[in-house]
Amino acid sequence: MDRKDILSKVDHTLLAQGATWEHIKVICDDAVKYGTASVCIPPSFVKQVAEYIGDYPRRIACDNMNGGDRENDSDAVVNTGGELRLPKVCTVIGFPNGYATTAAKVFETEDAILNGADEIDMVINIGWAKADMWEKIEEEIKAIKSACGDKVLKVIIETCLLENSEKKEMCRVVTSAGADYIKTSTGFAGGGATFDDVKLFKENVGAGVKIKAAGGISSFEDAEKFIELGADRLGTSRLVKLMKN
Repeated sequence: MDRKDILSKVDHTLLAQGATWEHIKVICDDAVKYGTASVCIPPSFVKQVAEYIGDYPRRIACDNMNGGDRENDSDAVVNTGGELRLPKVCTVIGFPNGYATTAAKVFETEDAILNGADEIDMVINIGWAKADMWEKIEEEIKAIKSACGDKVLKVIIETCLLENSEKKEMCRVVTSAGADYIKTSTGFAGGGATFDDVKLFKENVGAGVKIKAAGGISSFEDAEKFIELGADRLGTSRLVKLMKN
């Protein structure tokens, strides 16, 4: 698998608390240039990002008319073989702790989609999982999926905080609730994606549920192995940094 194929499965991510609009714009430009699946950014930037990415075709056209002076925009066309492919806009809900109320998470989701989000990555209530409150978690995922409509919903279960038996139960719950993806981690809880967790997901999720590995993916070799084990998406910023450096 070449690097272009791997990058096409990456959610290029910046969720640091101190991120500014200037930082977010760089993430967007890099996502277009390197052909990532999406940009994953804080909810407060969704509207700006949707407008910024949506304006790319016009900026490319203007750039071409003016002799190609805009470095990032002109490189985008070159690096996609002449075909401009725009990344989806992804954001996070109930992030990173997951213990907001269901009503708050639903409102966040509706607001994000209204502002232009294409994909939603929600965090489950970890305390409910530790207390075996599987029905409550399923109800919450269903409510957020309903708020998503036809947009993609990824469910972050924070694998580093769960036992294997709880991870397997979450595979069942995510499947039953009708979410599109199960996702390993926020990257904020002291642990990230592991090969064992992606393998466990692959063996336990139902038909139609995809897998996102996120947190700590720092090499193309590891990224390729995650994909071979069953990951459909990778949440990381490091692969693009490797390309740039």
